[in-house]
Amino acid sequence: MDIIVWLIVGLVAGVIARFLVPGRDPMGWLGTLALGLIGSLIGGFLGDLFTSGNQDFSPAGLIGSIIGAIVALLVWRAVTDRRTV
Repeated sequence: MDIIVWLIVGLVAGVIARFLVPGRDPMGWLGTLALGLIGSLIGGFLGDLFTSGNQDFSPAGLIGSIIGAIVALLVWRAVTDRRTV
């Protein structure tokens, strides 16, 4: 059941990150899901740096996932922009 929750949170975080960062991103729903999952990992890592203890699902975790997905999206754009030039 945890995997389904991770997938849903990843998809939501990816969709919100793509909505908040302006610009065109030609990725489908699987790319958006991967973006959100990577963002969740980044957000979880950053959250572990500042807090200790058990990191259960919380609204703060969802916000951290969205912030991590925004960071991942900006890095992805920087890498792909250099490759296409």
